Amino acid sequence: MSNSTKNGPTILNRSALSRRRFLRGAGVALALPLLDAMAPSLASAAVADAAAQPPRRMLAICNNLGLLPEQFFPGQAGRDYKLSPYLELLGARRDDFTVFSGVWHPDVDGGHPADNCFLTAAPHPGSGGFRNTISIDQYAAARIGNQTRFPSLTLGVNVSRGQRSLSWTGTGAMIPCEEKASDVFKKLFLRGSPEEVEQQVRKLELGQSIMDAVAGQAKSLGRDVGPRDRDRLDQYFTGVRDLEVRMGQAREWERRPKPQVAAKLPVDPPTPKQYMDKVRLMYDMAQLAFETDSTRLITLMLDSVNSPTIEVEGADINDGYHSLSHHGKSAAKLHQLEAIDREHMKLLGELMTNLKAKHEGNDALLDRTMVLYGSNLGNANTHVTTNLPVLLAGGGFRHGQHLAFDRERNYPLPNLFVSMLQRLGLEADRFATSTGTMRGLEIA
Repeated sequence: MSNSTKNGPTILNRSALSRRRFLRGAGVALALPLLDAMAPSLASAAVADAAAQPPRRMLAICNNLGLLPEQFFPGQAGRDYKLSPYLELLGARRDDFTVFSGVWHPDVDGGHPADNCFLTAAPHPGSGGFRNTISIDQYAAARIGNQTRFPSLTLGVNVSRGQRSLSWTGTGAMIPCEEKASDVFKKLFLRGSPEEVEQQVRKLELGQSIMDAVAGQAKSLGRDVGPRDRDRLDQYFTGVRDLEVRMGQAREWERRPKPQVAAKLPVDPPTPKQYMDKVRLMYDMAQLAFETDSTRLITLMLDSVNSPTIEVEGADINDGYHSLSHHGKSAAKLHQLEAIDREHMKLLGELMTNLKAKHEGNDALLDRTMVLYGSNLGNANTHVTTNLPVLLAGGGFRHGQHLAFDRERNYPLPNLFVSMLQRLGLEADRFATSTGTMRGLEIA
């Protein structure tokens, strides 16, 4: 038998690898991105450098059922545009945000599966064999995450576990969402006893030893596989080395006191119907994390697809959120959906106002924090992924405008990601399917 075919995979003239042996090596490799994402880190030199520079931050929010486009998009472009009905709810912060129309992620199709690509822009998420790419927050975390206790936070509301997240590693692995505000608060601010701290340090040291052992196992596999698999193993080795560095840095953070805040441990809403209460609490957690400089990169997936008949103050909602999004122009459904959308805008307005009221040195916290709000769907009723509703608040840009692009031949949204990465201080000129920076968006 030939050892290879012209176009097919290499066939080794050796005994096949046992399933048990493969799973022992690959099983940990699959878990590696999760460990990489969740491990806090510290680099003393980077922290000292960061202290000399006022930090910049990013909160990226995706509502995966979007907003009614006719209520969201303004009718005029430029700085003198008239606020749309939804944007009127943000009117007090008009000069603090820019609204975009006619933007999309090129070739990100497939309807609902596109939510996982909102921060990655990986094409064709609904296709067979799809593999996601790195999200903007993780791209930034790999470069500046060592400046804070937590390189990033991945949050969610009513998230379908194991299926949806905004944060993805460089190997295309999903980072699970933290769904309970109380758990986020504990992670940020509660510290265990000295014995518990040392126990955690020992766990980190043990984990580092395990990584050494697994790397050795994977290295032995490299002798028995073809070139393509060796490339994958090389990526794995790189991940192991990076993880070992992060785990070593994490030991330093474990012995450092966590910040103290006046806020109390939040009480988690007991039911997914209290969706809006959960959103408000996650906004509060994001603000506290930024105020204490616990992290500078946060994502928040609002999984409206996975939400039931939710409660909205002052509104009679009698159908599931997803069902309402497929309104078919039903007046009753549209009325309920508009009430939900307006509540989203009110909560976003509260977040912006709260960030504006907090100061860091001479700047408002909002002016140091980019708040990206948008959706993977331009119209949930038809599942289209073009003309996405997107706005960007804060972050030190010259806002107060509607940047209107061609709604038929859309402009790449990843260009905005490049501008955001540069605002974080990163030397990035491309991200995913970008063609440059966001045209018309200027630094203040």
